[in-house]
Amino acid sequence: MKTSLGIWAFGPMATRFVPGGYQPEHADETTVDRVRRAVDGLGDLIDDYEFHYPQELSEENLDDVREALGGHGVYCIATGLHLDPLFGRGGLTSPDPETREEARRRTRAAADFAGSLGAHFIIWPGVEGYNYPFQTPYGESWAWLVDGVAEAAERCAEHGVKLFLEHKNSEPAMKIFMRNIGMTLHVIHKLRERGIRNVQVNMDWQHLIMNGENLAEYAAMLDAEGLLGHQHANSGWGVFDDDNMVGATAFMETLELALELRRAGYGENGERLGFDLYPYTEDQVEAVRRSVLQWRFIDSVAARVDDAALREAQSRKDAVRAYELVYAALGADA
Repeated sequence: MKTSLGIWAFGPMATRFVPGGYQPEHADETTVDRVRRAVDGLGDLIDDYEFHYPQELSEENLDDVREALGGHGVYCIATGLHLDPLFGRGGLTSPDPETREEARRRTRAAADFAGSLGAHFIIWPGVEGYNYPFQTPYGESWAWLVDGVAEAAERCAEHGVKLFLEHKNSEPAMKIFMRNIGMTLHVIHKLRERGIRNVQVNMDWQHLIMNGENLAEYAAMLDAEGLLGHQHANSGWGVFDDDNMVGATAFMETLELALELRRAGYGENGERLGFDLYPYTEDQVEAVRRSVLQWRFIDSVAARVDDAALREAQSRKDAVRAYELVYAALGADA
């Protein structure tokens, strides 16, 4: 399976408590600098890269970034509304018509930019939500959200690329509208009612773990619906969007996901394992490298599981037999 990496893993690592970041030595780097550092350090471990538009990649720096990529490609472009204070009270769902139209204009521009590169487009609506009860006109806001996403999906379709929707329950908005898999599927079904069918799901693993959503279960469900579009690989403690190294926590859940991705044939049609990491205090190159290598190990364990025997055990919901097979793949002495 080919890989991609969000270049935001190479920033200064800002937090609300340390706005300058835990790695301020990277604060003044340009996207070109970060790409060059990533490519030099990771080489062929990462095939292609992902960027926010227009903050990290735009028409202005495209040529320089392409040169720094050194033959690596751009796999995804993500919307960057959450990086602009103009949209602090919402972009596509802002109650102010002018702000809302500006958000839609930028989203269309981002979709067009992605399409011009042959890259898929990610919408993670982190600012589309609310912080307080009684604050928000819910019905109108949901209609605005679906309209804005539909407009972006139609632009993507014109370019022959896909739109990936990525959910998260909170941050920066305390209650994001599209905050779980069910709400994501609701948006997709509303789009299907309009004849829009180029929209799939980007599974950010820690976003699911934060919700108590099972990685493997949702991968299997999305695959059955033809909606398994992209993966953002990471891990965490389950209460915040840690974006820790793959396999650092939730190891068994990640192993089960690896098995389900194999069952789904994920990657056979060009799908990627995208790494979405935020190494607060760790060496950024080494944290990404460790994530790729740990994923390769996890995937190799999944490949050693006797899948026919596991399916037979699952047909009886025999957890004891299932774990015997999983631990055998891990090398446990029978």
